[in-house]
Amino acid sequence: MTSRPDILHLLAFAAEPGGGNPAGVVLDATGLDEPRMQQIATDLAYPETAFVTARDDRRARVRYFSPGAEVPFCGHATIATAVALAEAEGPGPFVFDTAAGEIALETTVDADGRVTAGFTSVDPVQSELDPEVGRRLLGILNLAVGDLDVRLPLAQSFAGNTHPVVAVASRERFDSFDFDPATLRALMDERGWAGTVMVVHAKSPDAEVFEARNLFPVGDITEDPATGSAAASLGAYLRDRVGRTAPFSFTVRQGRHVGRPSELRVDVPAGGGVRVSGTATPLEH
Repeated sequence: MTSRPDILHLLAFAAEPGGGNPAGVVLDATGLDEPRMQQIATDLAYPETAFVTARDDRRARVRYFSPGAEVPFCGHATIATAVALAEAEGPGPFVFDTAAGEIALETTVDADGRVTAGFTSVDPVQSELDPEVGRRLLGILNLAVGDLDVRLPLAQSFAGNTHPVVAVASRERFDSFDFDPATLRALMDERGWAGTVMVVHAKSPDAEVFEARNLFPVGDITEDPATGSAAASLGAYLRDRVGRTAPFSFTVRQGRHVGRPSELRVDVPAGGGVRVSGTATPLEH
C-alpha cells in the first residue's frame, strides 16, 4: 500500500481567526499518480488540494484537485503552496507551471515573520454570456433581471478558470438569494465552468471593496470562502469589460455567508495578468 504523503493543512486569505479558505498542500507529490491525488483531495474534502509534482529550484509543477475532479487552477491553494514553500526555503519569487499556464509569484516576510504571497494570473479573456444560459443561471439563483446591477453586465471572465459574473444591485438581495446546489452543478458541468459562479455586490464599479459570493457546489461544499482565480477574473472584468481605468486596486470580501470571513487584495495593471495577494496560516484540525 502506498504510504500517505505529508499533507499541510492551511487557511488562505483569512480576514480574522476562523476565516479563510482551507487548502491541502502536498509539497512532494512526485510519487503520486492521478487517482491517488484525487483520492487524497476527496478524503480531505477541502475546496481544493495542491500537489507539487515536480521541482526545479524555485520553479514547480503544481496540480489542483477538488473533491470531485482536477481543476486547471486554484488561487487560494496557490497562495497556500507559495507560503509553505517560502516558509521552508525562504521568501522571494517562485514560478508555478499549472494546467492554466505559467503563474509568477512573489513572497515576502514582514517583521512578525508572517509570509504574504501574491500571484499574477495568466492573461485574462472576457466573453459574452449566452442570453439563454444567463436566463437559466438567474433562474437557478432565484434572481430576476431587475435584481441585477446594470452598471456591471452579465459576462464570463477567465483568468485561470472561467467564471460567470453576476452583479446584484442591492445588498439585501445579495445576502438573501439562494440556489439548489445540484441544479447549479449540472449547469456548471454542462458549460465547463471548472471554477465558481461569482456573484458580487459593490456601491459602484469604481468601489474599493467588492463583496463576493463564489458558488462552488461539490461534495458538502456550496460556497467557496475565498477564491483567488475569481478575484483575478473580477479585476480583469472591471478593466476589460466594464472599462474601469487601470491601474487600480480593490479588496474582495468573501466567506461571511459560510462563516469564514476572507479578504483578497487585487491589483490590476493597465494590461495583462491580474495580481492577487494574501496570507495563509495553519488550519487547526
